[in-house]
Amino acid sequence: MTAAPVVLITGCSTGIGRALAQAFHARGCRVWATARQAQTLADLVADGLRTAALDVRDAAAIDTLRTRIETEDGGVDILVNNAGYGQMGPLLDVDAEALRAQFDTNVVALHAVTRAFVPSMIGRRRGLVVQLGSVSGVLTTPFAGAYCASKAAVHALADALRMELAPFGVHVMTVQPGAIRSDFGNSASRSLERDAAAESVYAAVADGIAARANASQEHAMPAAALARRIADAALRPQPPARLRAGGGARLLPLLAAVVPQRLRDRLLSRRFGLDRLRH
Repeated sequence: MTAAPVVLITGCSTGIGRALAQAFHARGCRVWATARQAQTLADLVADGLRTAALDVRDAAAIDTLRTRIETEDGGVDILVNNAGYGQMGPLLDVDAEALRAQFDTNVVALHAVTRAFVPSMIGRRRGLVVQLGSVSGVLTTPFAGAYCASKAAVHALADALRMELAPFGVHVMTVQPGAIRSDFGNSASRSLERDAAAESVYAAVADGIAARANASQEHAMPAAALARRIADAALRPQPPARLRAGGGARLLPLLAAVVPQRLRDRLLSRRFGLDRLRH
């Protein structure tokens, strides 16, 4: 890495992305913070960060930003793919359009940004890609199937990419946060309200569905604390392949690994009210 690594972060309007921009900036990096609406980043400009509007689903916008960064800063040393959201609700209530949108943003767009910025890393034989996954991609829960599936896909892509880029000196670090204090719960609740079926067979357990949408805010770690952990790990000479932090970040994957499937299903069904539908 250079003395002042160039760091590109997606999804910086709120929460983890904004905290990441501030954490890398505090460590002397040349940070490019992006969001769909550039005006949400005005205070970061005042702090000396570079900012740009970027819809990660827009291939032309990605290419324009790549050209700009390569012209102004010579390329990206650390790419942090943070942009994403959580589609909540019973899978039978999630239509094809909503499922496609979840994967387009959380998986396809992440891959598109990676493909745009990694070739220059390969050319310089150094760099790091940080992929924001989730413990939800390790332990699947009711009422978050679309989101869990998208994060599991992120983990699989990152694992393959880590092996494929290693010969070129480019590292890949997968971050699997647990509960992090942010606007994620509110955003998930809004998507739930927007996409809920008018007459769902799960209407009787609406409270359980809402509880899953807001589960990420229970025993949550502040976003700034997670961001510091990520930035410190990313700036090591040998970044770890995986980083877990936040509420339940260790316990939930352990639950997925050691608790028998049937018992795990019963525990999760009871936690989110599905057992009440049996009566």
